[in-house]
Amino acid sequence: MFKKILIANRGEIACRVMQTCRRLGIQTVAVYSDADRHALHVQMADEAVHIGPAKAAESYLDWRRILKAAKDTGAEAVHPGYGFLSENTEFSRQCQQAGVVFIGPWPEAIELMGSKSAAKALMEKAGVPVTPGYHGDDQSLPRLQAEADKIGYPLLIKAVAGGGGKGMRIVNAQAEFKEALAGAQREAKAAFGDDHVLLERYIQQPRHIEFQVFGDDHGNVVHLFERECSLQRRFQKVLEETPSPFLDADMRRKMGEAAVAAAKAVKYVNAGTIEFIVAPDRSFYFMEMNTRLQVEHPITEETTGQDLVEWQLIVASGGRLPLAQDKIKQTGHAIEVRLYAENPDKNFLPAPGRVEQFQPADDIFVRVDTGVRSGDDISLFYDPMIAKITVRGKDRTEAIAHLKTALAETAVFGLTTNLPLLRGIAAHPAFSKGEVDTGFIERELKTLLVRPRPTSVVMAAAVASEFRSDIVASDVWAADGWHLGSKDGWRLLAREFDGQEHKLRISVHARELKLHTDAGIQTFEVEHIGFTYMSLMENGVSRKLYAFHHHDEFQVVLDDVAYNFSLSSPFAHKAGRVADAATHPLSPMPGRVVALHVKAGDKVTVGQALMVLEGMKMEYTVKAAVAGTIEKVLFEAGSMVDADAPLAHIKPE
Repeated sequence: MFKKILIANRGEIACRVMQTCRRLGIQTVAVYSDADRHALHVQMADEAVHIGPAKAAESYLDWRRILKAAKDTGAEAVHPGYGFLSENTEFSRQCQQAGVVFIGPWPEAIELMGSKSAAKALMEKAGVPVTPGYHGDDQSLPRLQAEADKIGYPLLIKAVAGGGGKGMRIVNAQAEFKEALAGAQREAKAAFGDDHVLLERYIQQPRHIEFQVFGDDHGNVVHLFERECSLQRRFQKVLEETPSPFLDADMRRKMGEAAVAAAKAVKYVNAGTIEFIVAPDRSFYFMEMNTRLQVEHPITEETTGQDLVEWQLIVASGGRLPLAQDKIKQTGHAIEVRLYAENPDKNFLPAPGRVEQFQPADDIFVRVDTGVRSGDDISLFYDPMIAKITVRGKDRTEAIAHLKTALAETAVFGLTTNLPLLRGIAAHPAFSKGEVDTGFIERELKTLLVRPRPTSVVMAAAVASEFRSDIVASDVWAADGWHLGSKDGWRLLAREFDGQEHKLRISVHARELKLHTDAGIQTFEVEHIGFTYMSLMENGVSRKLYAFHHHDEFQVVLDDVAYNFSLSSPFAHKAGRVADAATHPLSPMPGRVVALHVKAGDKVTVGQALMVLEGMKMEYTVKAAVAGTIEKVLFEAGSMVDADAPLAHIKPE
């Protein structure tokens, strides 16, 4: 076994590989760009080497710098993770020539499987079913048009190189073909430097099911069962599970045998994945092979009890596969979701920024793979993944129940994420029944993104969580001259994700909390309150809730449903009535400046934090409404300000 390896990757997968290495007593070397100087994977490693600027092309994709780092640190092997150089033939070959073990397949296998057309031709010879289509070398428009007409419509245009949904177009009619082809070729050229495409029959309402395969240098090849990856957006996976709810024992056996045959055809060594497209009539076709460890490998580990990274290290060091096919067993059910900093309401655009607070679910049935902590930045330069959340159960029903709980109890503040989408999927009846396909998210997006609106008990829980210490310490709350036990009580404004507002008035005597809303007055007894957990009683019924918050943003969980909203002073919305409030931001409430994030001369972007105000025992972050340059900051940290007082002057771009 190796004594030291370099991990040529970043973030979650680098941390994941390090965990296994640490357990096995193997030293690790991290590499990092300027953007990742303080990243978690850098801190976890035994050594870390700086390899260049934030741009991936000048750091994580520069194999020369990475190979030099490996040699300089005495690393015996390089683990490429996934993405970046994991399927780069030249990198694999250069490692081989430099005497550094590449923890993956031989370069010849990467090269062969990196071309979708060559891979399909090889699979046809090996007797593995392939999707009907054209994958020839003649890329002229007349030939491609003729082949498209022969295949029939709808059909799929796919870039021969690369993946991740780039260079792909669905063509529904002959008249669309020329324009779709040009678009796919442009995208493929930009992404992979190769505009070659293949054409194949587009299977409507397909499922995407892949098999984990493993080979060693001693001629052994096995599979570790399937992963259903049908839930996708823009051809990229969102949720994976195993076993697939679509497969029966006979079909699982046939697909497993085909996967092993495909791996043997290429004399495959180390971890790989054979991906199949599956039609509603249960016919299945080879789609492609990923010559690396997959993002979704945790669900295979959770159901087989095997550490796939350890298997990779054993095979790469010349060992045999740990288990023969008949000894590999699968028990229970596992589901993984990918938590991204992206906006599902805006076509899943990445939403980079600072993770002000990340509170992952904490349960024995939940596994969280991440390279992100509270305070870390999701960079524009890399994939916007925050974490992978994996749950397991004795069966699919139990796993889904754990998934709902885990997603409800996961909180991310500071940027936009796809959490609402993930929660919507977990709660959707079609998902519970296993009735999904690769077009499910696109068809059901509006339904999946419906957010639950906070109820009175949910808003009361948010108030109670904000003033937990006061509840514990005293029968009467007081804040900045406002006495909650007074005649008028305390006024707040709850605002939902879509801007809908609820005017609240709160009064408290002992542990009795009265919530005044437009609907009337509701009374709650605070039975118990901890840091996140509390129980409130209303009309003799006790409700258990969890509350998380960061400044004025709240997430309250009731019955495995998460409610997200803000809670602030009603003064916070007076600024909207001032014509130049965008360029002259106003104080949303009376209070004190507790933090300044900008100074005169600084450039700011829309949404960037300018300063933090504290008042009425709440904090409010003032953000830029326009992009421009700070001309003047009117208050210092520690200064007291009145509501509607100008805070700064911004010269807009």
